[in-house]
Amino acid sequence: MRGIFAGVVLLAVTALPSLFGQPVALNNSQLDQLVARIALYPDPLLAQVLTASTYWTEIPDAAAWADQHSNLKGDALARAIQDDHLEWDPSILALIPFPSVLDMMASDPGWTEQLGNAVLSQHDQVMDAVQRMRNKAKANGYLQPNSYLNVASTGGYIEILPVDPGLIYVPEYDPFVIFSRPAHGPVIGGAIRFGPGITIGAAFAPFGWIGRPAFVWPSHTILIDRRPWGRTWVNRASYVHPYTVPRIIGPRVEHHELRGRLHR
Repeated sequence: MRGIFAGVVLLAVTALPSLFGQPVALNNSQLDQLVARIALYPDPLLAQVLTASTYWTEIPDAAAWADQHSNLKGDALARAIQDDHLEWDPSILALIPFPSVLDMMASDPGWTEQLGNAVLSQHDQVMDAVQRMRNKAKANGYLQPNSYLNVASTGGYIEILPVDPGLIYVPEYDPFVIFSRPAHGPVIGGAIRFGPGITIGAAFAPFGWIGRPAFVWPSHTILIDRRPWGRTWVNRASYVHPYTVPRIIGPRVEHHELRGRLHR
């Protein structure tokens, strides 16, 4: 990414933990840079990305597993996750159907760790940064309802929701374009693209997809399985989210043929 949105380098120093362990707080401009690449994700997916980022050390292995099982989709993929007794946090497992998202997070571990630290220590400010970037994209003419996503302003907050709650499309865009006001003429057509839709059915319930993950924007609340997600920097070692559907966890076993993607 270009310009001010090449944020990982700019944040490298300020995001380091302080002498007391907690990360140094990022200012609004730095947080805007940090969330720019995900701010336009639909709310259910964004909620999973923010919570998963706080378990950043698990993401590379999960991305590799997803790549090796790219031949599996839908319910078959959910069964494989259960059959293999994958021990990563459910927020990580929730992203396995979205290999492009996991690849993005795994390929830039510095950014992912910075995001996770910010979510743990500056939860409210991260959500505010998402809203600032959405408002920029809307003001610039790029964020509009379409056949993939509904865009609604409620109480001054912008929600982005799938048209079909069970079918999620991942937007792809260049933050430098989307969040910069067009200098001349109309906005650039096709600046936001969408890949194939990802179906999230009942089989993914153990991974936090019950009732659709959501935000209560005015109170800065993330809802996973209809319950507030409360992991912070202080309780990060002990917090266990009260997921509605328990997972079956046992010794890690590989039951499925590995078929990695030819192109990442």
